[in-house]
Amino acid sequence: MNRRYIGIEMGEHAETHCQPRLKKVVDGEQGGISKAVEWQGGGGFHYYRLGPTVFDEFGAIRPDIRFNELAAHIWYLETHTPLAKRSKSALLGIHGGTAYYLLYNGILGDKRPQGGNVLTGPILAELPEHAGPKVIYGESSRLGATRLQKEQITFKQIPYDVRTR
Repeated sequence: MNRRYIGIEMGEHAETHCQPRLKKVVDGEQGGISKAVEWQGGGGFHYYRLGPTVFDEFGAIRPDIRFNELAAHIWYLETHTPLAKRSKSALLGIHGGTAYYLLYNGILGDKRPQGGNVLTGPILAELPEHAGPKVIYGESSRLGATRLQKEQITFKQIPYDVRTR
């Protein structure tokens, strides 16, 4: 039928009704409009489930957001590509020669400077090494401008430098 479209559904019926119906149409089932237009099947579809929203209705990061969801959002903002893996490391990945890190609850500990959400000398020493430029997101940085420059670090503060787009 040479059609392309994006269907958006909310609720359980997306899985219980819509997805099975699309599969039947692709497989060539002869009901509804398929029979009327002599559809023989073919084509395909992709089914995606959206993750939780990162921001609340006021544009603030939701307090219950988990590391993996925020990591995926930050990675996409920085690289315009999807995050390929769920990480148990502050290093999200390397893209275009730049390493991207996220210091956020659940990955290195609590919010105290010793806990890992604040960039300090000891925390920097614990991060996976990268010889090139680094972008590090965290609550704050205790490293001065000279040290950040020497280490090739661009520090971005959560929540202020995390954008919706």
